[in-house]
Amino acid sequence: MDAFYVALRIVLVFYLITPGSSTCLTGCSCTDDNLGRSLLCMETSMRNIPEDIPHDFTKIRIENCHLTELPRGSFSKVSALEFLWLNFNDITLMNIQSLDGLANLTELRLQGNKLTSVTWTAFQDTPKLKILDLKHNRLDVLPEHALRHLPSLTYLDLSFNQLSVISKDVFINWPLYQTAEKAWGKEGLVSNVVMGLHDNPWLCDCRLKGFVEFIREVSPPIILMNSYLTCSGPASKADKFFHEIQLKTCMKPVASAQETNITLPLGANATLTCLVKARPGPTFQWMYPLKIIRGFVATETHIDEETFTSQLAIPSFHLADRGLYTCMANNFVGNSSVIITVNINLPPPVSMFSADENVHIDIRISKQTVYGITLEWYAVTGNPAETWFTIHFGKYDSPKKEMTYIGPGINSYTVSDLLPVTKYEVCVTLKNHPPTEGQCIVFVTGSDISELEQRARLIHIIVIVCAMVLAVPAGMYACTTEARFSCVDHCVNLWRKRRLHSKNLQGTERQGTFDSLQAASDENLCRDSEDKFFKDHYQNSG
Repeated sequence: MDAFYVALRIVLVFYLITPGSSTCLTGCSCTDDNLGRSLLCMETSMRNIPEDIPHDFTKIRIENCHLTELPRGSFSKVSALEFLWLNFNDITLMNIQSLDGLANLTELRLQGNKLTSVTWTAFQDTPKLKILDLKHNRLDVLPEHALRHLPSLTYLDLSFNQLSVISKDVFINWPLYQTAEKAWGKEGLVSNVVMGLHDNPWLCDCRLKGFVEFIREVSPPIILMNSYLTCSGPASKADKFFHEIQLKTCMKPVASAQETNITLPLGANATLTCLVKARPGPTFQWMYPLKIIRGFVATETHIDEETFTSQLAIPSFHLADRGLYTCMANNFVGNSSVIITVNINLPPPVSMFSADENVHIDIRISKQTVYGITLEWYAVTGNPAETWFTIHFGKYDSPKKEMTYIGPGINSYTVSDLLPVTKYEVCVTLKNHPPTEGQCIVFVTGSDISELEQRARLIHIIVIVCAMVLAVPAGMYACTTEARFSCVDHCVNLWRKRRLHSKNLQGTERQGTFDSLQAASDENLCRDSEDKFFKDHYQNSG
């Protein structure tokens, strides 16, 4: 008899210390029943899936243990596992291979976790799964392929999540839905499939049209736990049942504007309005020239189920704000845009001079590039800070000149893209005043760009005209065409004073004056024009 007890003790000790057969996790309990060996862990702060779970369990229940994720191969060593309950944890992440090795799993419960998405392809490793409980999570998306790898599923609970939009294709792609009821019976499967989809914030717009129609038509063997699904939005359909609503097909945006060409006074407050028809409602975006520098506030209004407006508020309209404003509307179907052109209605200049008074303006070409010039001017006005100017520019023989308005405090302007061997005229006047004699420069561009580049630092031409001094770099030959003879003495004296002042400042830099001009053809061009000026003057005065 003693030998029997000794042997029993040895067997019992061996049973207790053999890993994977009888050991149990610390803080957990293990039991055996007719379904196999079970592991139960309740309210144990383990946070991570234990790596030393014995491999002979058929049922594992770990609840309220603060698990945060299901890593790769979490239970891969427990190949006999059929029932896995992980309810009421803090699981937020599910690895794509978290169910690896669980070919015999038939029931998975993840109720009361924090999942925002599920790795549905993970179910490729669980072909026998029949029950999937995901209620009371935070799922907000159900992809079209979600149920594709669940051919044996007979219970799916997605209630109490954050699902708002779902496609009918989710169920069309489900192998069980594609199988007829009689075929299920022949294969020995359960005849009914139970689904829980209630208590989600369903957004009943055009995107839900197919799903709503599916719910209306659903019938055994598919059974809903609660067939009275309700809408949470939009406001016009809130709290209505699916069977009470009619949804339209989705439509790409169509953008329009009542006014597409607007003229505003300087300093005015303006609002641009864009009207869009779309299903579902679009997102709006405004694009305009100074968006990065000067951003404006846009507001949106929902007029009815498919009509929306976006308004762009422009406070204190600036001169630089004029241009093209594009309103773009986009939804998942497509996009559309409308362009609004905004012009400015400039006020008359604030000046102490009358319209017929010839204001003294000193203008010169201060800088030259290969294809352009920069003008600088000085005007004798009573209030320079409020004086507007107009630049008149174009070919000399063209009766219509391009006009550009220059705001107060600006005294320079750059002209680019000049053509070679072309005669141009540029004038600077007070805002809205026509050009007068003495406010214009006429110049001829050179013909040899390579020569211009070589001589750009060597040659400057100084030409005297009434009420102005013009310094022209190489390649631009300036010649006066209009001046009153009564101004000639004044112009000559002015030229002499400035030339004497230039000599005192520049010293040895006389190579940059008219005296050092090396190209005879250039010198003759200006001399011929000067001779013509005096000849025309004497003819007119005689």
